[in-house]
Amino acid sequence: MRSARRDSQGGACPGRRRLASAVALVACALVAGRVLEGIRVLDLTRVVAGPFATAILADLGADVIKVERPRTGDDYRHGPSREGHTSLAFENTNRGKRSVTLDVGTPAGRDVFLRLVERADVVVENFRAGWMTAHGLGPDALRARNPRLVVAALSGFGATGPRAGEASYDIVAQASGGLMAMTGFSEGPPIRGGGALADFVGGLYLALGIVAGVRDRDRAGRGRTLDLSNQDAVFAITDSWATIAAGLDVRAERVGNQHAFSAPYDALEARDGWVVVGTASNKLFRRLCAAIGRPQLASDERYKHHRARARNRREVNALVGAWVRERTCAEVLRALGPEGADVPCARVARPDELIDDPQLQARGMIERHPHPALGEIVLHGNPLRFSEAEPRARSLAPALGEHNREIFAEIGLGDADLERLTADGVV
Repeated sequence: MRSARRDSQGGACPGRRRLASAVALVACALVAGRVLEGIRVLDLTRVVAGPFATAILADLGADVIKVERPRTGDDYRHGPSREGHTSLAFENTNRGKRSVTLDVGTPAGRDVFLRLVERADVVVENFRAGWMTAHGLGPDALRARNPRLVVAALSGFGATGPRAGEASYDIVAQASGGLMAMTGFSEGPPIRGGGALADFVGGLYLALGIVAGVRDRDRAGRGRTLDLSNQDAVFAITDSWATIAAGLDVRAERVGNQHAFSAPYDALEARDGWVVVGTASNKLFRRLCAAIGRPQLASDERYKHHRARARNRREVNALVGAWVRERTCAEVLRALGPEGADVPCARVARPDELIDDPQLQARGMIERHPHPALGEIVLHGNPLRFSEAEPRARSLAPALGEHNREIFAEIGLGDADLERLTADGVV
């Protein structure tokens, strides 16, 4: 479903066109049950952060067209996989999309891409800042073809400031954004957060920004440009420490699995694994003390109040840790969980152990899909679950260029055109 783009189409005034478009979009979404149905995204992103953002949009019903380099495609296709197959990480972060091959850095590829732009709602990219403009595909050029287009860009340091255009990876964003200095134990070095944490945080902000941009476009009638820096995204989640440091003249320190202002709060070793226990109120602390057979600790002046426990957090965590070490994980969770003291606690689980987790399965977070080459593939579900909303239109990630013919046909390119463009290395 595409909305009207120009006053000459149907002669409608802008206000009426926007209303008609909004009504049509809502009607389409109600019929299909997918909240972003009718939104088309041209996805130039690759590797992790951008593809994760657009996977979220595809999960919610958007038509995400992944635009990849001819022959090689997204670098992330060549990662952990069975011999001769596409990376399983790529399969997960590109689920539900369609794929076309197009070299937008060539004049012919640029022209084809601009024709696709005319039918799109969003263009999203994660090149180095300035690359798109240098190749004639900056926001002004794109919106000259489609004034309602939302243009979203994610880069390491954004398009402004002294570090604009610098190269970045997840570990660079974690370091420059302040997160890495907070992570690890006091006696050890800074530690990168597990997985590609900064990339996924950047992806979450990117997805949110795109949805906000589309909402604003539908209200105002013109698209905006989103300039997202991964350093900014990481800095935004550093637990208010810049605010605290500026106001109290203290700095963030590495405290391992503990919390600077709450105790007990730690990862504790049991006889057969690790569990985490966290309390942030006097009431929870009293329950915990009773459960471990030390009710007197709740009235001890060293631990009685929240601030006192924070000052003595190492001692508090050690007391609870000594009790945990004598028990199995199951025994600890039985005593401290909902069947017992009902304080926040959990076993530390690896992602592979969670494939069979009853809670995640009940929430639809473990998806199993038949795959033409792999038999079955396990994908992460989308935690955004709306009532009466259907899952994404397509389940698996696309093969490279799988949808060339059907998508390019929409802009008038036939088989002969594709053969010529393929021979020239454009498609």
